[in-house]
Amino acid sequence: MTQPILIKDTNVVNEGIITNADVLIANGRIQKIGIALHQWDAKVISGNGKYLFPGVIDGQVHFRDPGLTHKADLYTESKAAIAGGVTSFIDMPNTKPNVLTLKLWENKYRMAAQKSLANFGFFMGVNADNIEDILQMDTSQFLAVSDDGLYFTKKGNLLADNPQVMEKLFAHCQCIIAVHAEKEALITANEAVYKLQYGNDIPFKFHPQIRNEQACIEATRDFIALATKYNARLHILHLTTASEAQLFDKTIPLTDKNITTEVCVQHLWFSEKDYDRLGAFIKWNPSIKSEADRKGLLQALTDNHIDLVTTDHAPHTLEEKSGNYFTALSGAPMVQHSLNIMLEFFKQGIISLEKIAEKMCHNPAILYQIENRGFIREGYYADLVLVDMNREWMVSKDNILYKCGWSPLEGTVFQTKVTHTLVNGNLVYEEGHFNEDRKGKALVKHNT
Repeated sequence: MTQPILIKDTNVVNEGIITNADVLIANGRIQKIGIALHQWDAKVISGNGKYLFPGVIDGQVHFRDPGLTHKADLYTESKAAIAGGVTSFIDMPNTKPNVLTLKLWENKYRMAAQKSLANFGFFMGVNADNIEDILQMDTSQFLAVSDDGLYFTKKGNLLADNPQVMEKLFAHCQCIIAVHAEKEALITANEAVYKLQYGNDIPFKFHPQIRNEQACIEATRDFIALATKYNARLHILHLTTASEAQLFDKTIPLTDKNITTEVCVQHLWFSEKDYDRLGAFIKWNPSIKSEADRKGLLQALTDNHIDLVTTDHAPHTLEEKSGNYFTALSGAPMVQHSLNIMLEFFKQGIISLEKIAEKMCHNPAILYQIENRGFIREGYYADLVLVDMNREWMVSKDNILYKCGWSPLEGTVFQTKVTHTLVNGNLVYEEGHFNEDRKGKALVKHNT
């Protein structure tokens, strides 16, 4: 039994409204939400002037464990996540080895139970090599199956370039199919054009011309057509263009949608104007694109064409990010700073706090059918984040918690600060200090 916690007099951001309330937490759950609550043996946290959000659920991260732990692992990255208000994450299958078997998938859950401070879930990997095995499994047990990142280990395994594999998967899969929507053949052709002019030293500013809108939108259209044909459950990962966003229906409630998408914070924060300054540090696949795309994605998020905000947190060492266009690896760490980025957009008058909670907390729980998380409700797990909306701080190497030790946001000043993070009712983070006695739990799908 742990000591009850009472958060007093705070602004609760939940389910489309903000209300002033006290929140009582005991035995890992939210016991009571009300006014003037008392509990004689509770630890009292003052929420006066602060805002209480459900814990952020990041639906796409690469924590690199197992096999790539020189750049990140489940402990270090979950700790960074907690400091940023992310209480749950879903990790992608491109660890080493790729998660292409049930045994490897189960092993990741066992490993996370020993190492992760945050709650955890894992996608099952699917590609041209294991499609027949996947179709023999009960795919309804998975949060999703995904091809994301798997193409880094072997060209031609991306679903977008395998029509026959796609047909089989969409015809028979009983869970969400989460895909990387780019046409590798178009990208390869674009690379050849720029390589003729620049050799291997292509300026990074041409990344969005190589991994361009056409490569994205053609793949996205094909996936949508296939999902419609088979009435399959499709989720397009890390959308990067305003044009693509218009392909997704904004009128259907998320609970009724078969075809959904997400945007990563970096594609809302950076644009092509930042390549000259940051180069490889903002080299992602799909690429950071134009300022018009950045603004269009923000608009599409607020008007519900886009369903989730994620990070695609993908750390590499500084050495791995150095070198020329072809040798510098794609991806960067973001999970510690995603909520701060979205709160900056609130400060700019672009998005409401209620909408941030919807896209970062409620909708991931709805989309992945996560049981008893993502909302501030009595009886739900007490995954909670308390934010001081008026505390400036600057991202620096001194406060970056990623194992890789760097961030493309270094030097950025944020106006908001996470002060407390609770996971399963445990106060894991308080004003820069961690309590690592308890580990996170596996995300469980509810029965529908």
